[in-house]
Amino acid sequence: MNKIGVDVKFEDGRSLLGSDPFETLSVAYDLGFEGILLRTVDEAFPTLDSGAIREFAAEAKARSMFIQLGLGKVNPYMTAELPRVRDLGRGSYLGGMERMVGLCAEYGWTEAWTAAGAYQHDLPAPFCFERFRTDVDWQDQLDATAKFLRKLAPMLREHGVRLNLETHEEITTFELLRLIDEIGDDVLGVCLDPANLMVRGELVDDAVRRVAPYVNMTHLRDAVILPTEDGLSRFLAPIGKGAVDWSRLLDHVLGAHPELDLVIEGIGGSRAEMLVQPDDPRWMAMHPDMDEADAEELRKLASWFHAESLLGRAPTVAELRASPPSGPDYTDFLATSLRALKAALDSRATSSLAP
Repeated sequence: MNKIGVDVKFEDGRSLLGSDPFETLSVAYDLGFEGILLRTVDEAFPTLDSGAIREFAAEAKARSMFIQLGLGKVNPYMTAELPRVRDLGRGSYLGGMERMVGLCAEYGWTEAWTAAGAYQHDLPAPFCFERFRTDVDWQDQLDATAKFLRKLAPMLREHGVRLNLETHEEITTFELLRLIDEIGDDVLGVCLDPANLMVRGELVDDAVRRVAPYVNMTHLRDAVILPTEDGLSRFLAPIGKGAVDWSRLLDHVLGAHPELDLVIEGIGGSRAEMLVQPDDPRWMAMHPDMDEADAEELRKLASWFHAESLLGRAPTVAELRASPPSGPDYTDFLATSLRALKAALDSRATSSLAP
């Protein structure tokens, strides 16, 4: 049986679900979730207070909820943006990461989230993505990330903990697989966020199939893509309201890991519009693994969503941009996604029992 949890970001001990980790856990449970991913464990428990974490783990166990942790980012060119991790290591970012790996091992939380970059909300496209930085090439960032992961690998192996790189906005599945091949799939896997795949010019079904054997964690949510004045724009959507074929995704992922705990990611302060520009030669040059057939499929998908929006069967670009989500929108997004994911799992189970 696959439990379903929720991914939660924290800031100074607070989250969008609660004023502290304990209230957050309680609200997640009341919403129907069976687990929680503390994406920013260093902000949920800023000092990694052992007593508070022990109490939190006990509370989750009493509710039969699983716990997963997020351990910061692993791209050395942007870790200066996460000074609290360095503080945990008393001046060493590596040391801070090692403390959090030790915490995972202590409680048997052996699959941990990480990512290779951060989205810069205040910068225009494409410079909002680490991939398009002008002070350092993307390949240099990938090389530095691999070097940092090699430093962490011995401790990960010693403790039996694996980091799972998210299919984040800056990195492709091809690049993730190359990192896994270099570092080793015993200490490096994938956290699947299907909503991000189109941002890097990837077709969802093809990309999910590529990484499915290495998916040990998830950030499940949906997405739509629409033509806009600057190209194509990806917007977040609840599960079942976008372009993802959830039956096929579950077949790929659960076919490789039948007992996988699944985690849903919610929505932040917007629908997270992100620009995709397959008609820009400079943009295409930054995606050497993408071909024109992929670009054409994305254009067709955007045209289909546009036609559906004109018929009132899908949101328009203006509606998606109109206003930032509020608290109720956040919980509605999670509740809608939870219902849809449960229905997809139930349908898959029923199909497997059919003669």
